[in-house]
Amino acid sequence: MSDLLDHVDQSIQNRRLFLPGQRILVAVSGGVDSMVLLHLLHELASGHGWQLTAAHLNHQLRGRSSDADERLVRRTAKKLHVPLVTGRAAVAELARNRKLSLEMAARQLRHDFLARAAKRRNFPIVALAHHADDQLELFFLRLLRGSGGEGLAGMKWRTRSASDAGIQLVRPLLDQPKAVLVEYAAARRIRYREDASNAVLDFQRNRIRHELLPLLRRKYQPALDKTISRVMDIVGAEAEFAARAAEEWLAWMGSPKSEGRSPKAEERGAALRRCCSFDQLPVAVQRRCVRGQLVGLGIVPDYELVEQLRSRAKRPVEVGRAQSASGAEVSRAGQEPASGTATNVGGTPFPRCAVRDSSGRVHVEVGAPIEFNSGCAGIELEGKAGEVEFDGATIRWRIASKGVAALPKAGGRHECFDADKVGSFVQLRHWQPGDRFQPIGMACRVKLQDLFTNRKVPRDRRRQVIVAATADGEVFWVEGLRISERCKLTEETIRCLQWRWERL
Repeated sequence: MSDLLDHVDQSIQNRRLFLPGQRILVAVSGGVDSMVLLHLLHELASGHGWQLTAAHLNHQLRGRSSDADERLVRRTAKKLHVPLVTGRAAVAELARNRKLSLEMAARQLRHDFLARAAKRRNFPIVALAHHADDQLELFFLRLLRGSGGEGLAGMKWRTRSASDAGIQLVRPLLDQPKAVLVEYAAARRIRYREDASNAVLDFQRNRIRHELLPLLRRKYQPALDKTISRVMDIVGAEAEFAARAAEEWLAWMGSPKSEGRSPKAEERGAALRRCCSFDQLPVAVQRRCVRGQLVGLGIVPDYELVEQLRSRAKRPVEVGRAQSASGAEVSRAGQEPASGTATNVGGTPFPRCAVRDSSGRVHVEVGAPIEFNSGCAGIELEGKAGEVEFDGATIRWRIASKGVAALPKAGGRHECFDADKVGSFVQLRHWQPGDRFQPIGMACRVKLQDLFTNRKVPRDRRRQVIVAATADGEVFWVEGLRISERCKLTEETIRCLQWRWERL
């Protein structure tokens, strides 16, 4: 056997990735990585009694090129006498409807397809062709996004499918550089197709692959692959330890005494509770405790939210019920005055706030309905300039030819719009239920409520925010947020609406 074939075989056996006689679904895109994986597993299958089936999803993103990928996979599977499952996905449509990047939409549909195909055919394992270069790129991609230790640890050899927990995802090539796979394909004359989009620098992963990593290897660390692999191993192990410690602490805090545990285990748990209140836990474990409970409540555990809840506790004083991460109701009646601040996590007309009490438990409170301010004022833009006061704010405006100097500074903030797209009448008012807005740079309108939540705008502040709408009701300006995509300045703009505002 070749060095690569022998190495992959030993890696599979040492890590017990596949069992003898295993039924394996092999994900095959048509690229060099997956085509090499299919050939490797095919060569090894007879010796281990594996039953292989290939699976290919046509993403329909590159027209004839996507169809050519599918044809190559079909021919290869037929040549190897491997059954093939195919599917087609409307990636662009999903990305548009759910406001996802093409990469994220493709990943979601691909995982859904593979999980369905495996489950219908009673295949417990899906083999994926991720390799060492993918790990390195993923590390920097997640580092730049601010991921924690769990994310920086990268992909594992074996994980559960995000689409179906009953399906295992296995990566037999995870320690192999792509260069080795390309060399193997050339030596064995394995045909594959190159995806032209892999060279497009509009995608951050491609910029990392073609710009950042070569720079780091050339100027800073020639052994970058080995160094980062070591970092990922260290960070991953420490993150796993913190996660397990958090799970144990939460289990002891939330479980009753009588669950068939031995007296010794009961004594150990009692000691853990006495010695480790939430405030005494290491910061890393505190974060995992809060994060795990937020996930259980269906709340996205971003860093700012976790830190707000970790750093301060609150004892709710309202009489009523709250929901804990386990789904149980927690009484709030008759407790002591609040010692911290609840953190808004969205919801209308009844706002939802995440709260951590002093014991470390996180739950959600539902507040009183939001009362919206119905005040409004109109501005006729028939002249060249004007000024209006509205609910504590002074707004000055002027219409001028594009390129004319802006209004003289008199404090406050300044924006510019296409005057002809805004029109001759502007309505000033406050945020109302159902308001939608298309911020500059976004492809479609979104709820203002969602923008406020994403920007962490406090609930009481939201009702004070002023918006400006055109005569037909379209919001083109939101105080403190980005301007409208539809009313921005373009090359075709003739007249500019200069807009300055300040709070009294």
